[in-house]
Amino acid sequence: MLIIKNGRVVDPQSQFDQVADVLVENGKILKIGQDLDAADAQVIDATGLVVAPGLVDVHVHFREPGQTHKEDIHTGSLAAAAGGVTSVVMMANTSPTISTVETLKEVLDSAAKEDIRVHTVATITKEFDGENITDFEALLANGAVAFSDDGIPLTNAGVLRKAMKLAKKHDVLLSLHEEDPDLNGVLGLNEQVAEKHFHICGATGVAEYSMVARDVMIAYETGAKVHIQHLSKAESVKVVEFAQSLGAKVTAEAAPQHFSRTEDLLLTKGANAKMNPPLRLESDRLAVIEGLKSGVISVIATDHAPHHADEKNVADVTQAPSGMTGLETSLSLGLTYLVEPGHLSLAQLLEKMTINPAKLYGLDAGYLVENGPADLVIFDPKADREVSANFASKASNSPFIGDQLKGQVKYTICQGKLVYQAD
Repeated sequence: MLIIKNGRVVDPQSQFDQVADVLVENGKILKIGQDLDAADAQVIDATGLVVAPGLVDVHVHFREPGQTHKEDIHTGSLAAAAGGVTSVVMMANTSPTISTVETLKEVLDSAAKEDIRVHTVATITKEFDGENITDFEALLANGAVAFSDDGIPLTNAGVLRKAMKLAKKHDVLLSLHEEDPDLNGVLGLNEQVAEKHFHICGATGVAEYSMVARDVMIAYETGAKVHIQHLSKAESVKVVEFAQSLGAKVTAEAAPQHFSRTEDLLLTKGANAKMNPPLRLESDRLAVIEGLKSGVISVIATDHAPHHADEKNVADVTQAPSGMTGLETSLSLGLTYLVEPGHLSLAQLLEKMTINPAKLYGLDAGYLVENGPADLVIFDPKADREVSANFASKASNSPFIGDQLKGQVKYTICQGKLVYQAD
C-alpha cells in the first residue's frame, strides 16, 4: 500500500485540480481525498509537487530486435520511467520489422517483463516494402495497437488508400510519417540552414505538407482514423485544420523539439540536432505552438530515437543518422516552452501528454480516478534543472544537454509500483 500526501492532484480528464492525498493498493487508485491515512502504507510527501497521470508517449523507438546497441526495451523503459512516462507505443522499424505475428510476439514477450506498460504498432506494409500490406487482422489479434511504417513514408497513394480502407474496416489507427522522398534532399537538415551553412539541398517543407495534404484527403474519402506524426511546418498545421473542418478523422502530434527550438541548433549541437523532420524556422515553431493551443494538434509525443555515440560523432553531419532521445526531457520541454510562457496551462499540457494519446491508441491510461490504474508521475513544475548527459537510456544523443529547463520528475509509479525515484 502506498499513500501520496499533500500533492497538487491534476487530472486533465475530469479537470480535478486541488491539493489532495492519493491512496494506492494492488495496482489501483483506492481513494483520492483529504487527510487519508492507512496503517503500514509507504508514504510519499508530495507537498509543493504535482501529482498527475503517468505520461503516455505514443511515438518511441526501442530498437529491439536487431538494433540493441542503440537501445533495447529494458533501457527504453528505464528512460521512460525517468521521464515520468508509464505507457509507451513503440514504432516498428526494428530489424526485422514488426510485420509478422512471430516478430510481434517476440517483442511483446520482451515488453511484458518491464515495469512500465509497453505497447507496439505493427507495420502497414511488409518489411516497409511500400507495396504489400500486412495481415492487419492477425496482428491486431496478437496485440498490435495500431499500424505505421514510421520513418518510411508511403509514396504509393493507391497502397495507402487500400490500407486506410482496411484500417476503417478494423476500426484501427494508421500513424503516418509525412516526408515525400521525391521532394527532399539530405534528410534531417532544414532546407534554409542546409543551403546557407552546408551548401546542400536539405529537407524541404513542401515534402512534408504536400504529403500531409494528400493523405488527409484520402483519410477524408475513406473515413479512416489517421494520425499525422510530428508536424513541423506551419502549412502542415493549416492542412490538418482544414481536413478536420471537413470532418476527416485526422489527428496530429507535435514533438517537443519542434515547439522548443529551430534549425539554428544544428550550428551548435551538430548531429544531435539532426532529426526527421528537421528543426524548422521560428515561424514554424510558433505555428506548431498555435496548433497545440487551438487543439488542431492534440498529442505531444517524443519520437524518442536513440543512436550510438559513434554513429552520431562523424566528421560529416550529413552522414549521421537522424533522431534524438526524448523521453527524459519531454515534460521539462513542455513546461519550459509551453507552460512557462503562458501558451498552455499545466492541465492543457498534461492533457496532450496523457489522456489524449491514450484515447487515440485505445490504451487504459492517462487519467486518475478511484478504482482506475495507479500510473502516476510526481514532479516539481518549478524546479530548475540542467540537462546532463547521464541518461537512463543507452543513448545520449540529445541537443538539449547543458540547457537549463523547468521541471523535475521526482517519482514515477506504474501499476502501483514505484518504478523511478530521483536521487
